Amino acid sequence: MAFVEKKLPADAPIAAKALNWVDARFPLSKLWYDQWGRYYAPKNFNAWYVFGSLAMLVLVIQIVTGIFLVMHYKPDATLAFASVEYIMRDVPWGWLVRYMHSTGASAFFIVVYLHMTRGLLYGSYRKPRELIWLFGVGIFLCLMGEAFFGYLLPWGQMSYWGAQVIVNLFGAIPFIGPDLSLWIRGDYVVSDATLNRFFSFHVIAIPLVLLGLVAAHLIALHEVGSSNPDGVEIKDHLGPDGHPIDGIPSHPYYTFKDIFGVVVFLTIFSAIIFFAPEMGGYFLEYNNFIPADPLKTPPHIAPVWYFTPFYSILRATTTQFMYALEAGVVGYVLLIMLRTKLSSKVKTGVAVAGLVALAGMFIFDPKFWGVVLMGVSVMILAALPWLDHSPAKSIRYRPDWHKWVYVVFGVAFLVLGYLGVEAPSPIKTLLAQICTFIYFGFFLLMPWWSTMGTFKPVPARVTYHPH
Repeated sequence: MAFVEKKLPADAPIAAKALNWVDARFPLSKLWYDQWGRYYAPKNFNAWYVFGSLAMLVLVIQIVTGIFLVMHYKPDATLAFASVEYIMRDVPWGWLVRYMHSTGASAFFIVVYLHMTRGLLYGSYRKPRELIWLFGVGIFLCLMGEAFFGYLLPWGQMSYWGAQVIVNLFGAIPFIGPDLSLWIRGDYVVSDATLNRFFSFHVIAIPLVLLGLVAAHLIALHEVGSSNPDGVEIKDHLGPDGHPIDGIPSHPYYTFKDIFGVVVFLTIFSAIIFFAPEMGGYFLEYNNFIPADPLKTPPHIAPVWYFTPFYSILRATTTQFMYALEAGVVGYVLLIMLRTKLSSKVKTGVAVAGLVALAGMFIFDPKFWGVVLMGVSVMILAALPWLDHSPAKSIRYRPDWHKWVYVVFGVAFLVLGYLGVEAPSPIKTLLAQICTFIYFGFFLLMPWWSTMGTFKPVPARVTYHPH
């Protein structure tokens, strides 16, 4: 294609001439219009749809504050803690940058959890948005890795011992576990080599993957279009101009709604930074203000709050729990055999997999299965598009009792999160085991319960009430 540059009037504004010069060499305006300016979104978005934009905002905050922190941080076991103290006490506004980064980590997970909740409620993972959801799960996994690697960097007591416990979990993997733990640490204990490895992953490797996944997430979203609270496809009804009748341009309509959401978020975010940056020990643990001491173990080691639901599942996997888990596997295999129309070959494969799992439960100890369940509790999110068989995507048009299923699941998840920060006890362990069954039951039984009940008629077009 030949090089073409638009002819503008001689008295055109300098900004217009500059943009024309860039557009002739790089599709800047086209990218803006395709990805936002002329991107048509459903006109019935509600407050749940602001969290995607807020996630982008927090990502920018984390990257910018991280760059400034790296300018003064020293990834050395003998200097790391002191460098953080130097940032807090001597670097101009260093305390603010550090608190923005630490509070931003928790804010990121709060926003992402709410973003995922919206996806659950409105079926945003259903066809044709399966790939968007898979990219989103990849982003969530990257965030977990980014948070875990960054957690060690302050080199405080809880950072050190938390990393020690989590890395040692890999040692429960049969055959390769001890060597894998040694490879991750780079030493026989968490040491300077571990700190340098974690620093490299936190600052360079994972952010690059994360940015790539975010870009893929947005491109896939704008290719198939956004979901909406009604769960109907606005692209099925196009106007004479080729745009959806039930869609409106993202700019300026959702631009200003997002700006309002950003203002509310930054108000709350600033209040936490200035008045409660530790958030009672949930955002910044008190033990992390003590230098790491390999010879002194904290009385209670627990991960940061956003990991605790999955950590609770790990701790809930005891010897007694294994009996219930074995019964659960047998029951689930029988349910698939008796209540599905799968081919005989598939059912045979399921039966064989169940027998292998049962045999493994007798061979390997509960610690190994705790690690497995902790990993599966995250990875099972990727299977949602194929587990949900409901005729209606949105919770609006499902039976009312489905809402209570989501409520019970949400409460179980929150209880698991709370128990993860508490010291274990027999009662708390039993409660965590019950919530673990609820958590996995929500997903594994979804192919059946999601189709049960009387569904409300799904409208052909979005329902919208101007205000």
